Amino acid sequence: MIGITGATGQLGQLTIKHLLTKESADSLITLVRDPGKSQAMFADIASRHFDYSEPDTLTDALTGITTLFLISGSEIGQRIEQHANVIDAAKRAGVKTLVYSSLLRADTSSLMLAEEHKATEQRIQASGMDYVILRNGWYTENYTQGLQAVLDAGVLAGAAGYGRIDSATRNDYAEAAANVLTDVSAHKGNVYELAGDASFTLQGYADAVSAVTGKPVHFESMNYEGYKQFLQDVAGLPEGFAHVLADSEHHAKDGGLSGSSDELHRLLGRATPSLIEVIKQSL
Repeated sequence: MIGITGATGQLGQLTIKHLLTKESADSLITLVRDPGKSQAMFADIASRHFDYSEPDTLTDALTGITTLFLISGSEIGQRIEQHANVIDAAKRAGVKTLVYSSLLRADTSSLMLAEEHKATEQRIQASGMDYVILRNGWYTENYTQGLQAVLDAGVLAGAAGYGRIDSATRNDYAEAAANVLTDVSAHKGNVYELAGDASFTLQGYADAVSAVTGKPVHFESMNYEGYKQFLQDVAGLPEGFAHVLADSEHHAKDGGLSGSSDELHRLLGRATPSLIEVIKQSL
């Protein structure tokens, strides 16, 4: 039995879509805060209430699950404790293998996002359970979801300078996760560094958008503070999320969002889509 936490989130939904091409619905369980929402999405899949911040309820919810996909929580600053709650409950419940969605080079990354992932990985590795760690790189959607605003303004703002970005789509990471979950014994003990096949800089992204749309897009390079303020004032992001994105791009100047591994390609058995393809799909 495979349990998927955060199954109604973007990565969770896509992972289940791919799992259902390989596994029957009755071999899956969604572990979510709102089982009703999950049932509306996946009518044939059993759903259990599961809140990372309610440790006393987690062990029972994991009963009968042999492989658990722990999708990292969204509440930055609380994830070390929340993830620890899940890991401890999984061990008590007799989960055999824990698969975790981490961050590219979590053990050495300078991104502020890395700290909580590194701590979670260490707790998993010390738990005694079998594990697979999927260190996901940057999501291409972090750029394409704001594509219309870039086209309207004719400007792409960013703090990554000319640092290389090796992103992939959520669908790529979700498909890789599903491939691991359905053949988990072949991957036990592995830590995968997952990055897209097509590298680009923000200037390259601006050029690609121009090439696809025929509209000129200028890349405006900013420092960390300027970009954070831009994300708050222009993009309307809350301060905490703006800080995360600005910090990540700031460190991209020094390779924080780049990865030379072909492990995502190998897990998928195919190349990840080119930047031009992803932009066309987004449009």
